[in-house]
Amino acid sequence: MIDRNETIRSIHQRRSVRRFTNQPVADEDVSALLAAANQAPSAHNQQSWRFYVLGQEKKKAALAELITARAGTFTRPSSTLLRMAAQSIASASRVIAVVNTGELMKRGAELYQTDTQTGGDFFRTMEIQSSAAAVENLLVAATSLGIGSVWLGILILIKHEVREFLGEPDGEFMAVVALGYPARSTAGPRKRALEDVVRYLDE
Repeated sequence: MIDRNETIRSIHQRRSVRRFTNQPVADEDVSALLAAANQAPSAHNQQSWRFYVLGQEKKKAALAELITARAGTFTRPSSTLLRMAAQSIASASRVIAVVNTGELMKRGAELYQTDTQTGGDFFRTMEIQSSAAAVENLLVAATSLGIGSVWLGILILIKHEVREFLGEPDGEFMAVVALGYPARSTAGPRKRALEDVVRYLDE
């Protein structure tokens, strides 16, 4: 089943890579990853995402410094993970941040004739789902090109600060993905057996 086609192989081969070599990721490869991310499904085809590419050392260093500074305000487990995220960013060849714009949240109630509260909750969830799908496309595409990646989920603890750093203070979704060539090969975590997570609802 795993070797059925290249797409399925890339999905199974994807690993979270946190340490990278000095080999740069080429501009054309970054463009290919962004194009793949942009092909993700989005609610009502609104495509309310933005991609920020941090390739310059100064920008990456500034983001890593921001994260390290904030890490000290959290308890030890969270602080440790934030510092690890900062190290991954510093080690990466490129960093791509994905945020949603909030456009669908703002316009959804009017467009689909729902009350503001219901519409806001509904379209907020759909924007988050759409942006997350874009990130997954990016991760799988990176694997297919032999590029390592990691979605630094712990940064959600400082979502607002990261969004302000990017110049996108509105919206609800924020993801930072570090990219580069793996410093060492890693085995992925063991996944649960399908029979533990799948339920067939037969008539």
